[in-house]
Amino acid sequence: MASHPTKKRRLSPPRDDSPPGDVKVQKAFFKSASNWNLENDYENRPRKGKNNKKVTKKEATEVTGRLPVKLPGGTWAVQDDVESIASDAEWLESDGENADMPDEEPVAPVPAAPKIPEREQIRNAQEEFAKIATQLNEDPEEYPGAFKAMAKIGDSKILAIKKLSLVAQMAVYKDVIPGYRIRPGSEDPAVEKLSKDVKRLRTYEQSLVLGYQEYLKTLAGHAGTPTFYSDKSGNDISSIAITCACTLLNSVPHFNFRSELLRILVRKLSARKVDSDFRTCRRGLETLLHEDEEGRASMEAVSLITKMMRVREYNVDESVLNLFLHLRLLSEFSGKASADRVDRDPDAPSVKKHKAAKKEFRTKKERKFMKEQKAAEKVMAHADAAVSHEERDQMQSETLKMVFASYFRILKVRSPQLMGAVLEGLAKYAHLINQQFFGDILEALKELIKSSDDNDDDDEEGGEEEEDNHKLAAVRDTTREALLCTVTAFSLLAGQDAHNARTGLHLDLSFFITHLYRSLLSLSVNPDLELSAKSLHLAGPEGTHGRKDYKVNLQTTTVLLMRCLSGVLLPPWNIRSVPPLRLAAFTKQLMSLSLQVPEKSSQAVLGLLQDILHTHGKKINALWNTEERKGDGTFKPMSETVEGSNPFTSTCWEGEILRKHYCPKVREELKLMEKNIRSL
Repeated sequence: MASHPTKKRRLSPPRDDSPPGDVKVQKAFFKSASNWNLENDYENRPRKGKNNKKVTKKEATEVTGRLPVKLPGGTWAVQDDVESIASDAEWLESDGENADMPDEEPVAPVPAAPKIPEREQIRNAQEEFAKIATQLNEDPEEYPGAFKAMAKIGDSKILAIKKLSLVAQMAVYKDVIPGYRIRPGSEDPAVEKLSKDVKRLRTYEQSLVLGYQEYLKTLAGHAGTPTFYSDKSGNDISSIAITCACTLLNSVPHFNFRSELLRILVRKLSARKVDSDFRTCRRGLETLLHEDEEGRASMEAVSLITKMMRVREYNVDESVLNLFLHLRLLSEFSGKASADRVDRDPDAPSVKKHKAAKKEFRTKKERKFMKEQKAAEKVMAHADAAVSHEERDQMQSETLKMVFASYFRILKVRSPQLMGAVLEGLAKYAHLINQQFFGDILEALKELIKSSDDNDDDDEEGGEEEEDNHKLAAVRDTTREALLCTVTAFSLLAGQDAHNARTGLHLDLSFFITHLYRSLLSLSVNPDLELSAKSLHLAGPEGTHGRKDYKVNLQTTTVLLMRCLSGVLLPPWNIRSVPPLRLAAFTKQLMSLSLQVPEKSSQAVLGLLQDILHTHGKKINALWNTEERKGDGTFKPMSETVEGSNPFTSTCWEGEILRKHYCPKVREELKLMEKNIRSL
């Protein structure tokens, strides 16, 4: 029986007392073990599982299109993967010297958006606005979002596109705005069922109102920008915004947000600097006040203007106050008012109906039906007229009270740059003032005339205040103010009926008559008698105009003088009550005046004398007939009073010189006047 071989035992490592050769082998073993890459070998070792399927050579070629390389683990990989694995192995095998270095692989830059030239952007904006405008012109209800699209185009940083947006939107809104006011969505009554067309129309209207509101906010923002914010052409965006606001206010004053447009214009008028934008706003408001038939827009404009002047303490330009003279409704109002009260005329003029020229035959049934139909139409027409009349009358009353309140406050404040405009307004609307305010107004007018006389005396005396008086004279024309005070005083009396003027009113106008008589000779040598601030003037030798820049400019001095003389010598309330002494004194002064004034003023004076001779010829016939002279003494043309001039001791010899006047029309007027004298 065979025996098993003896089993060999494994020897343990040598001890310290082993021979030196074995120690060297052990050190070499540990040294080689330090260079082993166990993690890499473990990673490349094949693993079992569903996701660890080996990639064949055919699959790697089909995926990448490159020839693969077989790895030690039995998998196939592309050359790029091999290089990445090798680089990872080198990084693991390195000593960590380059561990802190960043990745040197370059990052691809993000492509910037292409920059479009400014000129091309402007052209694209023009095309977009043209496209939107065409769509809204064809069927506006089909494109309710077009208004937001236009506003979005205007949100550009290019100034030219902003200006284009303002003008384009103004033109579009001017065309598409309907002839009625659109109620907001909150004001619409609750309706359960609406048709498709009604829903479509309301959607369009609400989008129109919202877009229009945002556009007006944009206009208000641009209107307040500085004037130096302009492009290369020099047109600033604030001027364009103000022009658009004026155009919309005059074109569609009935539409929503009218007060926003008025605030833009009134805010510009509050500035003391008068420039082109100021004049544009003023012309826009003048057009609105003159063409307003309903009265609601005028009332809102007057309310905003009066509030603005009160806040500014009436430190505004006088042309702002002259806007009240363009009110259409005040010239049509029949009542009388003050600052806090309005008296209406209960009697209204009746309208006569013309009878039919020919009657048409109708049966009894037809006549009954026509009668009932006419009665119903009459009731409806009367109801409509009553409502319209009440609203119109109420708006006129409120407007008139605000105007007179502003005039009375300025009279109390005594603002020098606005006194001329106030007197112009009082002279025009004096027939609408209540009688209870006559005394206060006359006292204020007397004080104004006295202050103008004091200023003239100070100018003659000179002194230290010469420069201040010169600056004040550049603002105020005391001669014109005195004439305006006289016109206003007589207009107050002329606006009342004859019975009240004779019995109820006890007004003493002798102060105004005396002042007018004393100022006739000084007016005859006034070089600006026929000029106004709107007239063209030639420059003087030093480059300045030959007259002062007066602020009262609605009428010439000659027109004001004729109005004063007509009120004094030909009063409409009692034309026969003028005393002969006053008529003779003024007639003699006017004949002397006709020798000095220009030709047109001379024609006006001679025409007034013809009217005086036609009405009071027998009272003043003695001035041309020396045999009928009754007075004793001498004529005093420079007398302080009219009665002290003693006019019947003189003769109207000026007609002999006027016969040789250079103007043929003056000579014709004189011949007509002499013809009237011979007929007496």
